[in-house]
Amino acid sequence: MRYFVVDAFTREAFGGNPAGVVMVDGEFPGEELMRLVAAELRYSETAFVRQEELNEFTVRYFTPAGEVDLCGHATIAAFHVLWLLGRLREECPITNHTLAGDLLVRIDRRVMMQMAPPKALDMPVDMEQLHAIMAPGARVEWTDMPVEVVSTGLPDIIMPVDGVEALNALSPDMAALTALSEALDVVGVHAFALTDDGFTAHVRNFAPRYDIPEESATGTANAALTHYLQRRGLITCPAQCRFMQGEAMGRPSVVDTALREDGDIWVGGDACIVAEGDLLSR
Repeated sequence: MRYFVVDAFTREAFGGNPAGVVMVDGEFPGEELMRLVAAELRYSETAFVRQEELNEFTVRYFTPAGEVDLCGHATIAAFHVLWLLGRLREECPITNHTLAGDLLVRIDRRVMMQMAPPKALDMPVDMEQLHAIMAPGARVEWTDMPVEVVSTGLPDIIMPVDGVEALNALSPDMAALTALSEALDVVGVHAFALTDDGFTAHVRNFAPRYDIPEESATGTANAALTHYLQRRGLITCPAQCRFMQGEAMGRPSVVDTALREDGDIWVGGDACIVAEGDLLSR
């Protein structure tokens, strides 16, 4: 199997969020083998891509711990590779079959992907408990905006903080956050601070439940944040958002989202291949 290492949501190597991309010919390997490959590549997610027809693909996503329904940055990485390999006709619709549903992709210099329909989930979150988990022993300025669980394919806790300084002060108790994520059956916490510096917000994403202490660019969570901002009246439809993520990790990433008039949310960005090779698997 041919594999690629791709930095998504950046134009420069060693920035953005790295993902593995594995091209699959024929049937998908067994789930345990795909998990082992993801663990061997050691990135937060690896996309396994099989072409079905012209501009029609099935993509499965694995973390080192197991399969997940959808991953934004790995999708950007996968379709960037397909584009460079000449497997896409840009003038025709592109379909991505995922466990989160059939989603559309388009190439517009960047790769832009349609997310699953946004949903605010009725899950009460104990804010005092959450704040204690996210900043144990630290003085952090919170906001009056509520915490909500939102999904555009994967559910995340959307948590506002008051300013970039407060965002950078977060240092979660990972064991406690894992337990809370399992109890609520969410991926993790997507924290954000609204800004007026050319970005809609600066964000940080924590998902230790899936062996990801912090992620440098998260497509699904930023799409969920876009829906949150619309629900709170902070943006109106249609809208373009731009999120800065990964600064605390030294891997700055720019994630673009588009809220369309029909209510769909698209996520996209640039990508850069940094390595490729052949997997010699059993």
